[in-house]
Amino acid sequence: MAITGDQSFLKNINRMAMIRLIRGQPGLSRADLALSTGLTKSTVSQLVQELIDEGWLSEDDALVTGSIGRRPTPLRLNTERLALIGADLNVGRVDVVATTLTGEVIATAQRKMDTKDVKEVMAFLADGIAQVAREMLAQRRTVLGVGVGVPGPVHAVSGILHFSPNFGWRDVPVRAELNAALATTGLASLPVYVQRRAATAALGEVEFASTDVEEPLLFIHLGLSIGAGVFVSDRLLSGHGGFAGDVGNQQLKSEGEHRTAEELISLRAMARASGISPEEFQFRVEANDPSVQQVLQNAGQYLGVLIHNLWSTFDPAQVVLGGACSRFGEHYVGAALTTLNTRAAEGSLRPPKVTVARFGDQAVAIGATALVLHQIVRPM
Repeated sequence: MAITGDQSFLKNINRMAMIRLIRGQPGLSRADLALSTGLTKSTVSQLVQELIDEGWLSEDDALVTGSIGRRPTPLRLNTERLALIGADLNVGRVDVVATTLTGEVIATAQRKMDTKDVKEVMAFLADGIAQVAREMLAQRRTVLGVGVGVPGPVHAVSGILHFSPNFGWRDVPVRAELNAALATTGLASLPVYVQRRAATAALGEVEFASTDVEEPLLFIHLGLSIGAGVFVSDRLLSGHGGFAGDVGNQQLKSEGEHRTAEELISLRAMARASGISPEEFQFRVEANDPSVQQVLQNAGQYLGVLIHNLWSTFDPAQVVLGGACSRFGEHYVGAALTTLNTRAAEGSLRPPKVTVARFGDQAVAIGATALVLHQIVRPM
């Protein structure tokens, strides 16, 4: 397929192609970039200088090679001048972070809230973002944009959240509402990107990885609700209307009945089965209380079934478990892996690699900063 467009668009494609190359191989020189991209050396030099001036790249000392001529200068992502802001929107709280281009957290803010009103929630969200943005201004950093992970399927282009059972929202224009709230804080010009929480967390695993990530990558977010994000062919799999990854409604068989994964595996489901609140359930798990171990074991076995079903559907090279429940250890995650491995062995198959999210409780918020980076460095 031929790529057409104006010169500024094509120029940006070339600029971001060089950013991706340097991110993957820090220390590349201008000559290396010319060889890898097929661009002329003069074009590469011009674009690299622009990226240095804008704060994307920095130069190391020239290398001593022993050859005659200009010494190559290694290039790296600049972690001192630009920033990405990400937010994790959940019932009762908003977590906001700022990161460098490489995913290092450089500021945080949290807002607790006792409301589900759209405008009030957006005001809390905007206030947290504004606090972090002010910190970036004090550090003389330029903010490239804001990403938001939301609890429910979202149409990424329009920024409309289709529905969120936890909030009781339906067809809420999150991006438009947040833009309006940010305008009251003086941040109306910041680009805003919205995606479902599990999908943003998947992007964090990919965009800030120290090595190439094997694809497809499947991220399963295990919290009050259950969701998934799939990264394949260098992009998120969002589906036609943003519903890809809505795995909490997948039907699993339990005691002769079909129940959803969310009703069997989620933190809310395990707390309900124990007759206590989700907060108390987490406390007992962290205290190694024997009273919740059987509930964890049962839910973990169903998690193993869910992973097996998603493995059969997407054939991922890697499965990443994130969210509060991913820390529940051998009685939950261990039980899931035992179930997965047993089912794989029955089919004489090797199961996918299963890991726990690298960013822990901040997986969604940091993933939301990766969403901003993803949108910028992949202009196609």
